[in-house]
Amino acid sequence: MARLHIRRRVRQGIWRVLGAVELDQDRWRRQPELVQRAVPPVVIALIVILLGWLIGIPPHPTLVVLLAITYVLYLLPRHIRRYAAPITVLVLAVLYPLAWANEQSGQNWLFEVPVFKALPTMDTMVVMAIFAMMAVGLNIVVGYAGLLDLGYVAFYALGAYAGAWFASPHWEEYGGNFSLGAVGVPPGLGGIHISIWAVLLIAAVITAAGGVFIGLPTLRLRGDYLAIVTLGFGEIIQVIARNADKTGLGFNLTNGPPGINPIDPPGFGNTLSNIGLPANFLEETGKYVNFVSLFYWSGLALLLITVFCSLRMRDSRLGRAWIAIREDEVAAAAMGIPLMRTKTWAYASGAFFGGVAGAWFASFKQGVFPDDFIFTISVFILCMVILGGMGNVWGVITGAALLTYLNQEGLSNVAGWWNEKDWGAFQCNAVNADPTKPISAGCLNAPLLSFGIYGLIIVLIMLFRPGGLIPEERRKLEIEEGVHDEPLMDVRHAPEE
Repeated sequence: MARLHIRRRVRQGIWRVLGAVELDQDRWRRQPELVQRAVPPVVIALIVILLGWLIGIPPHPTLVVLLAITYVLYLLPRHIRRYAAPITVLVLAVLYPLAWANEQSGQNWLFEVPVFKALPTMDTMVVMAIFAMMAVGLNIVVGYAGLLDLGYVAFYALGAYAGAWFASPHWEEYGGNFSLGAVGVPPGLGGIHISIWAVLLIAAVITAAGGVFIGLPTLRLRGDYLAIVTLGFGEIIQVIARNADKTGLGFNLTNGPPGINPIDPPGFGNTLSNIGLPANFLEETGKYVNFVSLFYWSGLALLLITVFCSLRMRDSRLGRAWIAIREDEVAAAAMGIPLMRTKTWAYASGAFFGGVAGAWFASFKQGVFPDDFIFTISVFILCMVILGGMGNVWGVITGAALLTYLNQEGLSNVAGWWNEKDWGAFQCNAVNADPTKPISAGCLNAPLLSFGIYGLIIVLIMLFRPGGLIPEERRKLEIEEGVHDEPLMDVRHAPEE
């Protein structure tokens, strides 16, 4: 109520100002709908640009172009914007490595965001694509089927280790010597070396089987009990990754704390390189096409496949069964939906895409290490789903991109901006003058407070936008309009005459 009152007072104040220039509210409402939608953003943009000029911050050309594109999308009819907006974002994402390469060569192509400074680097963009894949996979389990999973890192780890088993010299000591389509493998190197594109599929199948194996004994549970059991599986996987070597297991499955490395790089080989495809990603060192940009474009393609499959499954008969279970499990069972089989399909589908993301991450990092699969990763991915909007694929991708950027660069940039200011510099200089104190004490170190900051973000989202940044239509209606079903016990019968 307080927010509505504030909005009403602000609106009344604006109309009083406009009334002074003979533009009253009745006259404005008589204007065509297109004019009413088109004029306010232009006025706001001009005011912001003017204020920027006055304080010495002229608008960046790239920023003006992005604002113009956003304005055109805003004016499009809703049924057209529904498709135009994702396509526009995809085109901008594909062109981002080109803009970044020109920025690195000294050309002023990219603008800086206040407080956060520079836009994400290409390494961060690759990690954003990988975490977006995992978030979309977890959204199948949490957003579609309504199953609270706190052990999703188990699928991520299983996919990464599956990628390492089939694309590294790991099995050399056991006499393994097999190669099929792999690139960048020196002659005589033992182990199993399969093309990374086939390894992605192998890792996905193994992880999906792991999802079924984990899901069968646990999906009979609901609510908090399911969350606790999945949390336990996530912890078990981390312990296995750290101790499943000769010392702990008697058989070198994960190589323990040192991990498994190196992992074969992706590539299309000499045959497909004749049609323009890169033979080996590691050997690409051009200005626009290099190792990191190729990983980013390939990760973007994998993300698109994940999104396509997720949307198709959501609209299928199986997807409708997931949503029915999420809304009311008892009613879904009464309508003939097999609960265990449907839940197991959700677990297997989410695990499938988590395995692809894990294998691609292992290939990008050129190694797999147990410290990459701690429990907080599961919470981190779940926060992405909640922040973006459970059940909405586009919202989940937005939440994943935002939190990954904050984790990789954003918080460090904020800390740097703070410490460069007079108040931050004063604290740091005062501490540095005392040799008995650590250099970082007294200065803002945002990465150390990262999970507290993520928690604050989630609290604010739950208070002011409980459906997420881009909520699903069904959840949005439930939150805004509520459900009007009256409990049976509260029904009052008319008195008998």
